[in-house]
Amino acid sequence: MVPLKFGQELVFLLLLKVGVVASLAALLVRSAAFRRVLYTEQRDSDLKLQLMLFLTPSLAVAVMLRLVGYRFADLTLEGSFLLGLLGGRVVGVLGGAIISLPAFSQQEWLAMPVAVGAGLLAGLIRELIPDKADVWKFGPFLFLSIPRRLWALLAQRERQWELVPLAACMLLELGRVSLGSAADGRWLFFIAPQDPWALLLTVLTTVMAVAVPVKIWHNTRVEMDLEQHQQLLLRARMDALSSQINPHFLFNTLNTVASLIRYDPDLARGVVVKLSNILRRLLRKHDSFVPLREELSFVDDYLDIEVARFGRENLRIVKEIDGHTLDAFVPSMLLQPIVENSIKHGLAPRLYGGTICIRTMLRDSRVVIEVEDNGVGIPEERLDEIERGGIGMSNVHERLRVLYGDQYSLNIHSEPGKGTRIRIELPELVSALPSSS
Repeated sequence: MVPLKFGQELVFLLLLKVGVVASLAALLVRSAAFRRVLYTEQRDSDLKLQLMLFLTPSLAVAVMLRLVGYRFADLTLEGSFLLGLLGGRVVGVLGGAIISLPAFSQQEWLAMPVAVGAGLLAGLIRELIPDKADVWKFGPFLFLSIPRRLWALLAQRERQWELVPLAACMLLELGRVSLGSAADGRWLFFIAPQDPWALLLTVLTTVMAVAVPVKIWHNTRVEMDLEQHQQLLLRARMDALSSQINPHFLFNTLNTVASLIRYDPDLARGVVVKLSNILRRLLRKHDSFVPLREELSFVDDYLDIEVARFGRENLRIVKEIDGHTLDAFVPSMLLQPIVENSIKHGLAPRLYGGTICIRTMLRDSRVVIEVEDNGVGIPEERLDEIERGGIGMSNVHERLRVLYGDQYSLNIHSEPGKGTRIRIELPELVSALPSSS
């Protein structure tokens, strides 16, 4: 037990405690392996074990430092809670037990039950929160918005899951103080506040000692997400260059031009212009997002070449475009891979070709885009394979996931012999977003 009143010594001790946990969090995040553990939200047994191996040794050493006189280093309660919040019940319980071993060996009999209880409670909170991403909203200044969040919870019935870890930290610290006081400080280390202000500062420090690492690690996750986003955009461009403008495509297009020159020079000239537009678009600086009218214009150039190759009687294009959607921003190179799939896998196998219909509409502030063909369709057993790993589709799916999270939908409906419809729903964006080169 460390009885202290509100004053310079207490403030200095608690500031050092927050400084220690912030330094530890910043040091761990320098490890690429630890960053991978943080970035993976659904952790298997191996990742949970790695999480424990990263945190428990340093936290146990911190307890040893407290035993030799460095009182600010003890993070038993906070570390156990962090382990449970990030790893779940098992990680919280096992991690808490390991962290408290040095104190338990010094006859602090309540250290292990308190640590295990904190880890278990945090693990239960993690299971309670539906969207695990809400765990990362627990920041060091969350308490400043408590009145607004309580109003949203009570008056507007908006769930505020980030308040649950905050309340749990406060209750755990109050419980540790009460339990330690009841045992006269013999079996449990805690900072015993002698006045209400000291108690308030002690509770706030416990909250900050959990929230600061969460904030540091969340910022790292955001940086990793942005980095992955940039990599996906680069890969999407490379995929576009390799799948759309490949030697086979160029060979077929040039053959079409060569044959058209003999009997329809004007059409041959038009095909060359369309091909140059495609090349110019792919080779110039790319934007992450473009207006839908620009994306449709690019697809029009691609389709005009395909119509020239197959003939208007074999490839018919129908467009049902809602004018209100033309200024909405969509990911660059979104439609072309889908249209190419429709032609290559839906219509090309048919002897007499078919029709591709492109539709756009607005529904409840969401842009809906449909590409439908009356081709050969996709067998039911191959639908999931096509959606996740088909040519072009896996890239489209992954880009949309990174750009929109869970705010988008991509559905494929197909009937063998009747055709395939791909429907995409995106949040409506009406202003330009940052571009990447």
